[in-house]
Amino acid sequence: MKKFSAGLKKGTTRKKVCTIGGGTGTFTVLSGLKKYPVDLSAVVTVADSGGSTGRLRDEFGYLPVGDFRMALAALANENGDGNILRDLFLYRFEKGEGLTGHNFGNLLLVAMTDLFGSEVAAIERASKVLRVEGRVVPVSDHNVQLVAEYANGKKVVGETSIDEPPEGHDGAMRIAKLSLKPRARIHESARQAIEEADILILGPGDLYTSTIANLVVGGVREAIAHSRAQLVFVMNLMTKYGQTAGFGAREHVDEIARYAGKIPDYVIVNNEPLPENVSKRYEKERDFPVKDDLMDFTSAVVRAPLLSSEIIATKKGDTVRRSLIRHDSDKLAREIMGLL
Repeated sequence: MKKFSAGLKKGTTRKKVCTIGGGTGTFTVLSGLKKYPVDLSAVVTVADSGGSTGRLRDEFGYLPVGDFRMALAALANENGDGNILRDLFLYRFEKGEGLTGHNFGNLLLVAMTDLFGSEVAAIERASKVLRVEGRVVPVSDHNVQLVAEYANGKKVVGETSIDEPPEGHDGAMRIAKLSLKPRARIHESARQAIEEADILILGPGDLYTSTIANLVVGGVREAIAHSRAQLVFVMNLMTKYGQTAGFGAREHVDEIARYAGKIPDYVIVNNEPLPENVSKRYEKERDFPVKDDLMDFTSAVVRAPLLSSEIIATKKGDTVRRSLIRHDSDKLAREIMGLL
């Protein structure tokens, strides 16, 4: 795997970079940044309730493992047999009664939790197996559900129901408040990673269910306040019906600032237009490119072409609606490293 030296002068100490999020957004950021000489930590949401993760969570009562799996796979050593282990960790079963839709990595993490007594211990053991270049930590060890209260006073419980609005729910309704049920406290390892970081990266990812889901955990806002780190927000490529319908970039940033207790020091925005065929497919889901309305924004805005050339195909057995196009991990990593 090619390593880059940008962002680190000879004789200087390695910078500490901490991502806060979950899912494919965190996977993309970590996949690019691990090629640079930095110390990486990934603080991962524990609110996921859909797909394979949700099924295992309901059956075993453990923390949701899917976001841990994605972060671990992103940071896995890809030399030698590393690629095989990484691919195995991401493998999704397409057939088999009871197995269809499950990820092998999810099942392995559940088994390791049984063997070693906690999700944190399972992540640590899995990190050794995958020879992870960095560390993955849960934002909390409390088993929680997300609660979204909308502008009309209606409440929806559960990450999946917020992410994909139930029948009869207006997905364009604004979320007035996001919270957790029950309340949760930040895990000590997550607090340490945030407070010791030189740069904190929020996003990309579903604004409320992947990113802000971490910020509503008790103690996270305070850890950000105590950290000396520069706060970076990677703007999403698309709005999300059910969460950010009609949002421009400024509204995304305002929500981040409201829950983080701090306006981001930098906002990274893609300025490359989407392919027309991709835009049309998104329009059918009532999702649109996020409009860049940050021209008079007080913080630094980094604009760059950041689109991946790969169009994401839905895998057999996957019941969760996924994004069609994502940030290019290498392009995004270069912009982040340029801030160090």
